[in-house]
Formats: sequence, structure tokens, C-alpha cells
Amino acid sequence: MRRRFSSATEEGEEQINLTPMLDVVFIMLIFFIVTATFVKEVGLDVNQPDEDKPKTVDPEKKSIVVKISNRDRITIAQRDVDWRSVRANIERLHAENPEAPVIIQPHPQSTTEAMIHVMDSARQAGVYAVSLAASAE
Repeated sequence: MRRRFSSATEEGEEQINLTPMLDVVFIMLIFFIVTATFVKEVGLDVNQPDEDKPKTVDPEKKSIVVKISNRDRITIAQRDVDWRSVRANIERLHAENPEAPVIIQPHPQSTTEAMIHVMDSARQAGVYAVSLAASAE
């Protein structure tokens, strides 16, 4: 009687070696991580207040309030002001009270151009404490 030696290949118990496939997957993962570009979105940095409570306002310290209407009319100290004289008016009010910040109150339907013009005029007048406030309307 002859004995027959069975091997794993004859009985259909073949197994697939997954090690090379895992090596390829890890190499691809490293390749995609290294070649990925991380996009930094361009935008404005917004500094939000630390507290929800309004800060106390010194009554001696007056603010220069500039209001912009829905039709881009500029009002400084309850007076309508021409676009060309915004800087001069801010300079005059800043000379009267050097500690006063400029607060811009744009109407929601006003243009961004008007707001930027007022901000630039305030900076040209030497006032760097410029902030935006919600319109009361």
C-alpha cells in the first residue's frame, strides 16, 4: 500500500499573501499625505469681544460716531458730511478729543465702499482706534 502525501495545493487550501498589498497601500497613503496641499483660506481676522457684557463707557471720553445711511450719506456729529470732507471732520473732532475712537455705524443696505472710505479717512486723519457698530435703525 502506497501512501499518498497530500499537500495544501492539492486540496484547494491556498491562501493569498496580503503583506505586499498592505505595503503598497501604506506607500500610497504616505505619498498622498506628503503631496497634499493644505489650503489656507484668505479672509479677515475678526476679534470678537471676550465678554458678552457691554463695557462701561467713560462719560468724559466722547466717541466720534460716523453713521452711513442706506443711500451712503455720511453723518458725523449729527451733521451731513460730503465724502470729500470726511477726513477733515474726523481730524477736527480728533483734535478736540485725542482719546476718542471712531465708531462707524453703517446701515445694512449701505455699500462697502462707503464704509471703507470712512475707515481710510479715519486712518489718514491719524485715528487708529476704528470700530464698527450695528446700526440703530
